[in-house]
Amino acid sequence: MSDIVNATDATFETEVLKSGSPVLVDFSATWCGPCKKLEPVVHEIAAEYGSRLKVVKVDVDSAPGTAARFGVLSVPTLLLFREGQVRDQYVGVLSKKALADKVDKVL
Repeated sequence: MSDIVNATDATFETEVLKSGSPVLVDFSATWCGPCKKLEPVVHEIAAEYGSRLKVVKVDVDSAPGTAARFGVLSVPTLLLFREGQVRDQYVGVLSKKALADKVDKVL
């Protein structure tokens, strides 16, 4: 399950909240420089964790309701969900190791 899924306001509940596995959600925007810097890190995490972690990308401009629901005021924002609940979050760019450490705590 190393592919990154794009979620919208309409699909977020199914893709994230009802997922049977832990989910890393990357809230970002196409115009966001730091989001572009974080993108390769998120892709590496998706590839390395495979079926143990679902990775979902949410464009805040395309899914403003979901961004508002989870209080996303800055991008990039990463939320880690397990069993439909936010277990951890981070705002800004972080290293692959730092993100992997956060993911490991949720798995």
